[in-house]
Amino acid sequence: MKPVTPSSAAEFLVALLLAAFAIAIVARRLRIPYTVALVAGGLMLSWLRLPHLSPLAAGQRPDWLTPDVILILFLPALVFEGSVKLDVRDLLRDSVPLLLLANLGVLLAAVVTGCLAHWATGLPLPIAFLFGAIISATDPISVLAIFKDLRMNKRLSVIIEGESLLNDGTAAALFQIVLAGILAGHLGVARGIGQFAYAVVGGAILGTLLGYAASRITGTIDDPEVEITLTTVVAYGSYLLAYQLHLSGIIATAAAGLIVGNLGAKYRMSPETRAALQAFWGYVAFAMNSLVFLLIGLEVHIDALARSWRPVLISVGAVLVGRAVSVYLLVPTSNLFAAMIPTRWQHVIVWGGLRGALALALALSLDSTFPDRDRVLDLTFGVVVFSILVQGLSMKPVLRLLGLADGST
Repeated sequence: MKPVTPSSAAEFLVALLLAAFAIAIVARRLRIPYTVALVAGGLMLSWLRLPHLSPLAAGQRPDWLTPDVILILFLPALVFEGSVKLDVRDLLRDSVPLLLLANLGVLLAAVVTGCLAHWATGLPLPIAFLFGAIISATDPISVLAIFKDLRMNKRLSVIIEGESLLNDGTAAALFQIVLAGILAGHLGVARGIGQFAYAVVGGAILGTLLGYAASRITGTIDDPEVEITLTTVVAYGSYLLAYQLHLSGIIATAAAGLIVGNLGAKYRMSPETRAALQAFWGYVAFAMNSLVFLLIGLEVHIDALARSWRPVLISVGAVLVGRAVSVYLLVPTSNLFAAMIPTRWQHVIVWGGLRGALALALALSLDSTFPDRDRVLDLTFGVVVFSILVQGLSMKPVLRLLGLADGST
């Protein structure tokens, strides 16, 4: 891998943005989801090895698909952008299914996926549970980008976006707990539940406090550039502070974004500042999505996946079964206590549970000496690629088949 220098990093960034620009135009012409086109385009560019795009060639490009880059640079901005535009009243209206899916649903999907992966691929049971935790969350980057331009029923869109926004923090906390148990030689259930509750609840409280403080401050300022800078500080500061306190950084950033979007932006910003804020974070999300999904396509080793096609397909099936069990069990349960979620919507929630950058970051964060690391990486890459290309590309036909693509119920 080429050493990273300021010049090589700049060349790589320019080449990525140029490729993303071209792919965006092609995706619009072909009317396919942009994120699907980015991954497919990255795979094609990596395979073609065009001399004019040498910064993107294997061995020439810097290694940007690392957990530090994804978790610290990309994810806070994307989570904040996703949460700052959501109406908290819509989330509260569907709080029962959202909380069930984003917490118990992640745990259930991880356990089912882990058991099936252990039984069918021979992964040691603790490693299989770790893989289940890695791949259990629907990725907000994938889901928000693919569903952004579809004319879906607003409530269904809120459920999909809200769950995907919340369950990443749950999955990351679960991953850390299972990993710590494996490294310690035993998985303590009671201690794990305590750590999980501390990370999730503590992250939510921290993010809420920081978002409220920022909203109070922005009410005393009438300068779009300064106020947008403050929201940027909150987006990254909440994540980094939560990380230092061993809390869920994703939950903290999501909570901060919800408070800033529903308190600071609505009631303490001028209309001009609010429009500038939406434009800024909209472009940040577009640029970050472009870079992340193109990097996924570039970094996937097709030959390695081809050699592992059987366990990869088995893992894809295990993940889909885990997702289906969690949705078809928990959503009917939530229907007993909250507004009904129709069966057709449940099908969309299952098939729309795409996986993406967070799963890759968690898998890549495993130490090189970790047992079965290469197998976990291959399975994770395979599930992510299938999720984005197959599920993402078929999402519109599925919605039309179910009669939901035009916003109907």
